Amino acid sequence: MSIFDKIGERMREKVKNWLRLNPAPQQSFNINEYTTRETEIIRSQLWYRGDANELYQFFHQLSGVQGGFWGSVPSGGTVRKVHSGIPAIIADTLAYIVKSDMDGIEAPDEWNDLAESVDFTSIVGQAIVDTLVEGDGAFRISVNGDKIGLDFIGASRCDFVEDDVIIHTQYPAKNRIFTLSDRYSKGSVESRLYDENGHEVPLDTVPELADIEPYIKFSGDYSLAVPLMFYASKKYKGRGKSIFDGGKSDCFDSLDEIISQWWDAVRAGRVKQYIPESMIPRDPHNGSLLPPDQFGNNYISVSAPIIEGVNNQEIKVVQPEINYEAFVSAYTNALLMCLQGLVSPATLGIDVGKMSSADAQREKKDVTGNTRNTITAALEKALPQLINAVLMTYDNIRGIAPVKRDVTVSFGEYGAPDFDSRIETVGKAATYGVMSVETQVDELWGASKDDEWKSAEVQRIMSEKGLLTANEPSVGDM
Repeated sequence: MSIFDKIGERMREKVKNWLRLNPAPQQSFNINEYTTRETEIIRSQLWYRGDANELYQFFHQLSGVQGGFWGSVPSGGTVRKVHSGIPAIIADTLAYIVKSDMDGIEAPDEWNDLAESVDFTSIVGQAIVDTLVEGDGAFRISVNGDKIGLDFIGASRCDFVEDDVIIHTQYPAKNRIFTLSDRYSKGSVESRLYDENGHEVPLDTVPELADIEPYIKFSGDYSLAVPLMFYASKKYKGRGKSIFDGGKSDCFDSLDEIISQWWDAVRAGRVKQYIPESMIPRDPHNGSLLPPDQFGNNYISVSAPIIEGVNNQEIKVVQPEINYEAFVSAYTNALLMCLQGLVSPATLGIDVGKMSSADAQREKKDVTGNTRNTITAALEKALPQLINAVLMTYDNIRGIAPVKRDVTVSFGEYGAPDFDSRIETVGKAATYGVMSVETQVDELWGASKDDEWKSAEVQRIMSEKGLLTANEPSVGDM
């Protein structure tokens, strides 16, 4: 062993003596979930419904929640619990933005009549709202004779098993509740009926289902149910995530608490009158003192002191001071927590930008664009599949072999500049000569005009500017 090896060995021994590392002991943790997936769906539905009485009843019965505003019960007196309505506004606004941006559907001509008969646009709008609120769901195609029906079933009634969709429907009969489970697979639909204990019973147990075939097979490699999901849940594998999950429920609860405290402070801060008993209004019929009411004639009776030199007939008016700035600050911060990662306040028409620059507001608006792009990306995959399923179902009704079509669904650009801004931008580009006439017309009108109209517009502009060129005359033409 060389001298260098001996030195290295001694250094390693010293390091071992100086630094002794012991491995951390293994630990196990037991964490109890206080809500099931079904409970979370009900909670999201109630946030969207926005009924204060329903929220109070739900959270009061929900076990395991500590310190929540809606689940708390006041020990004395009355507390007016106010709901902001923000959850429904978020979902409805996002659905409107996406639905209004659906530029067009490239599909066979026969789709136009089918889309109108099934009310396709309205169904898609409702599907967006239900999926945002509940996490996922599925479009369902039904056939009644020679007519096709289309509806959307939310996550509360859907189950996904591999590539199949199971839709549950409850039917009351014989003072009992039965559940019909329809399993939609490619090329078939299987129906089974279960009682309240989960035991399978014949379909004719419910008179309404007596004529339903337990197993239906049809031609074509497609399913009559098309699933839809925007965000994947990390808690429940294979299922979607509601935009009200991930802590948003606590944010909504906190926002409602601040609003309720604010209104309670406003009510408590009304003007108070201290009136001597001798000056209290009396009933003209029997001379008794009139009791104060909560909103109108509100006063506090005081005994007149018997002190020399003191005016016993003085009415004192007192109004408590309310710290509005503290409430506004708390409300703004809670509201931003509710909207964080979903939409910009400017998208909802909420002015909280007095402390922010214009650039900061534009950056916040990108949040809405990101959420919108996530929704449209999922719809661009699901809607062509749905349209193809409707068209192939139409083929089966007509007795012809189902054929898959090329279908595309496109969405416009969110936050595109208005027409005046486009005119100003295109005009500057034309002045500097950095944009052709064809590009100017295309940028100005976009998809609102067809190619034939835009071509004629280009010819008109070039003619007015004298930019049209003609063929040079030949010698024979002179």
